[in-house]
Amino acid sequence: MYVQGERRAGGKALHRIGEKCVVLLATGCYAGYIPIASGTFGTLIAIPICYVISMFGPFQGLLVIAVFSGFAVWMSGKAEKVFNKKDSGLIVIDEMAGLLVTLFLIPWSAMSVVIGFFLFRLFDIVKPFPIRRLETKLPGGWGVVGDDVLAGIYANVILRIIVVSF
Repeated sequence: MYVQGERRAGGKALHRIGEKCVVLLATGCYAGYIPIASGTFGTLIAIPICYVISMFGPFQGLLVIAVFSGFAVWMSGKAEKVFNKKDSGLIVIDEMAGLLVTLFLIPWSAMSVVIGFFLFRLFDIVKPFPIRRLETKLPGGWGVVGDDVLAGIYANVILRIIVVSF
């Protein structure tokens, strides 16, 4: 049987472990702590995941991306509370989700990955309409991830046009 003080101490330890897990995952294994272009480094981390997804069928790939994106929304919301900041630059799991969307059902090649990477970063940084609106109007993790998913959709469409043209 636990004494009241032991229960609280154990709860604090679990809370700290939970926060460390949130930080690890939301920052893309700490890529978010890179002082310059952390979003770019977070996007790079997603490339191996994109490669694995490229081997799946359309339904399985879409399912993995949907689950990952949902997890990213949840994790980003938790990370905002840990960092005590809305859409902290330390959070890069949203960029990872955006690149998964960008490269979804695109034939895998070095060229498609490089062009997709740059298109996604361009749309994520410039935030054409209505991307910025999603970022500011959606609450919590939804706003953090929603703008990147939409930037990924824009990048995917343009990338498809480029791939078909060459």
